[in-house]
Amino acid sequence: MKNGFDIKEVSYDLGALSIHGLACGNKDDDVVLCLHGWLDNAASFVPLMQDIAKHKPNKYYIAIDWFGHGLSSHRSTDAHYHFFDWVYDLLQLFELNKWEHIDIIGHSMGGIVASAFAAAFPEKVRSLTLIDIIGFVSEKEELSTAQLRKGMLSRLKASSMNQSRVNLKKKSLYPNEELAIKARIAASDLSYEQAAFIVNRGLKQENKAFAWRYDNRLKIHSPYRVTLKQAEQFIKDIVCPVQLIYGSKGLDSVTSGLKIFAPLFQNFISYKLEGGHHVHMEQPEELALLLNDFYTKL
Repeated sequence: MKNGFDIKEVSYDLGALSIHGLACGNKDDDVVLCLHGWLDNAASFVPLMQDIAKHKPNKYYIAIDWFGHGLSSHRSTDAHYHFFDWVYDLLQLFELNKWEHIDIIGHSMGGIVASAFAAAFPEKVRSLTLIDIIGFVSEKEELSTAQLRKGMLSRLKASSMNQSRVNLKKKSLYPNEELAIKARIAASDLSYEQAAFIVNRGLKQENKAFAWRYDNRLKIHSPYRVTLKQAEQFIKDIVCPVQLIYGSKGLDSVTSGLKIFAPLFQNFISYKLEGGHHVHMEQPEELALLLNDFYTKL
């Protein structure tokens, strides 16, 4: 690509673990951090990066692979993927790079984590763009015990001590990348081209077959959920400008979430685009235009 917007691999050493990702633009420009959704990876932002060069944004776009996804490290065998641990991962990444007051784009799970981070560390976030997600996954207080039990049993079933006596679900193996792409399409709203971006980065070769790179522990049920009141408080504590971009055929929870959470933001605007949950991959040019307009008005 032209104008210095070649997409390149980047990595960040966070002690025993490393975060990998993709970046484009001039390193001396302001950072835009892109956070993908559950079981996706940094490549879900490649269509946007490919389009960004057309609009001369003067930004340095970085899309990371969360731990357990893409090329990033898996957590140690005694660790888990708790929601608030993702927030700490972001904090470590910010401290390592000495980032202050940067723009964040978060899709799905990435948007939820980014929202919590922006609430807790307002001095570090200049703006927040949410893609087909708003608010938090919450649960009623009276279901807290049932959620804890469900999470603990899910963890026990997946633990190494039970692997010899529990019929654990193994990762699927594919003889070629083509079949893996088709499998991802069948489980999502992605087109072939969109799925190929994510799958190609999310596969590893095992002998003569291909398997998913992601950590199986990502599928363990969470032992806790925030309550609706807690979720509302997080949103109230976000002080930066927020824009939501969601798909006309995206998550149903976005429509209901708009009614609950939109009035709680201090500075909020939303746009509906034609598309599904991965609307940022379907409409990268439109998204790039909205981002450019959003950033120039900050």
